[in-house]
Amino acid sequence: MGFHDKLSDAWASSDSMLCVGLDPDPTRMPPAMAADPEGVLEFCIGIVDATAHAACAFKPQIAYFAALGAEDQLERLCAHVRDRHPRTVLILDAKRGDIGPTAERYAEEAFERYGADAVTVNPYLGTDSLEPFLARTGKGVIVLCRTSNPGSGDLQSLLIDGEPLYERVARTARDRWSRLGEVALVVGATYPNELSRVRAIVGDMPLLVPGIGAQGGDVRATVEAGRDSRGYGMMINSSRAILYPSTGADWAAAAREAAEATRDQIRAIA
Repeated sequence: MGFHDKLSDAWASSDSMLCVGLDPDPTRMPPAMAADPEGVLEFCIGIVDATAHAACAFKPQIAYFAALGAEDQLERLCAHVRDRHPRTVLILDAKRGDIGPTAERYAEEAFERYGADAVTVNPYLGTDSLEPFLARTGKGVIVLCRTSNPGSGDLQSLLIDGEPLYERVARTARDRWSRLGEVALVVGATYPNELSRVRAIVGDMPLLVPGIGAQGGDVRATVEAGRDSRGYGMMINSSRAILYPSTGADWAAAAREAAEATRDQIRAIA
């Protein structure tokens, strides 16, 4: 089953567009788990098992693991998701972008070492930098388009022949990259007008939508702007709001409640 089919199955089986971001920050984790990489793994597995029923996808952010020397633990976390929650999409958030053989190694890292269903990539270096990812049959390539951070407009909103750069990326994804592989786009919930514009350009192409929760994106505006013709179409990511509602003994139960509440909020609008 390829990325697009697996994502469609995940939307249907979970009745959820929630993507749970796995960004382990030891300063915010339960103290007993913050001391070493094994504690980080225990925490992340606990979050996964507590929230999998409410999510269509998990998105571990590789930098949070690499900074702690926890790449081996990330491998084991990814294996746990694949083994215990096989219908949930696994996205490696790496934002890779490089040329030739280096891009090949990044693709190998994402899809072979970590076994991800999809990986986030940066299109700034052009089509040839994406081709090693797009060539992986059945794997998803989630291209940065209009990101959720405040400075994203510095480049992404620059006009090219009267068209913002992020729209050019969306059109290129629709017209060119989607013919080479299984493509999705990253569009932030913090910019619902742009999200609506991208949806109009790309039709039912899947969108990874960060920015709700701690970043302040509005759930109603996000769903109304970004849902596809079937009422799904998005992996709406929340990380900190789900990971850290409690550092006490109830941390897993609190994460479960936060995930269910976010899922239900999305459902009520969709």
